[in-house]
Amino acid sequence: MPLSLPRAMTIGATLACCLTSVEAAAVDEIQVYNAEIAPVGRFSVAQHLNYVFQGSTAADFPGGIASNQTLNGTPEFAYGVTDWFEVGLYAPFTLTPEGTFYSQGAKLRALAVSPNAAERKFFYGMNVELSYVTPAFSQSAVGLEFRPILGVRDLGWEAIINPIVDIGFGPNGSVQFAPAARVARQVWDEVWIGAEYYSNFGPFNSFDNAAQQQHSLFAVIDFVAFGVDVNFGIGFGLNDPADQLVAKLILSRTF
Repeated sequence: MPLSLPRAMTIGATLACCLTSVEAAAVDEIQVYNAEIAPVGRFSVAQHLNYVFQGSTAADFPGGIASNQTLNGTPEFAYGVTDWFEVGLYAPFTLTPEGTFYSQGAKLRALAVSPNAAERKFFYGMNVELSYVTPAFSQSAVGLEFRPILGVRDLGWEAIINPIVDIGFGPNGSVQFAPAARVARQVWDEVWIGAEYYSNFGPFNSFDNAAQQQHSLFAVIDFVAFGVDVNFGIGFGLNDPADQLVAKLILSRTF
């Protein structure tokens, strides 16, 4: 694979050292990546949705949008270039409690993985996203995400970790360490149940204290219905800075 995992992580760490840290952009996609990609020459389409039943009532910065009672979504389009490489496009958005629609901008991504990840006991990959974020959702207009993927699947169990580094450029640039993880059990054919963990530890070079970090835990179920892959979960904030009650839904299909 041309882009090795150690090399990509080194690039991300080097960029992180050149920036300062502030806040992170709004969460539009709640997912642990499992290194599976669209087959060569085929498209996949996904719709991410999450609704914050109980979240922050104050914006993170002047002119921002508070998360409480917002509906956040991301249409995702991807194309399988090779058996180890996929490219994708996102168009995230938010709908406020007042019914106002906001575009969050756009994202381009490149995902390099171990081929046939769904059939492997050990799988890995690296996802890189370049984003333009609108002012209501971040003080940094341009962002970059490095998401390593490391996973094990055997005997009806899977465990996956995504040690994510989010970088924002500009005077208010941010460098955040926001790892995510998943443990799940196959209970019936294509049905899995499990738990997913999402967090933000704050600045990559100097973590926030425990009271300022964000930690959430989701109970999730994955299944296939009418040819559509479904991931549904209910999430609970484990500390005050995190949104306290969130529902998420991901619908995806390959064409």
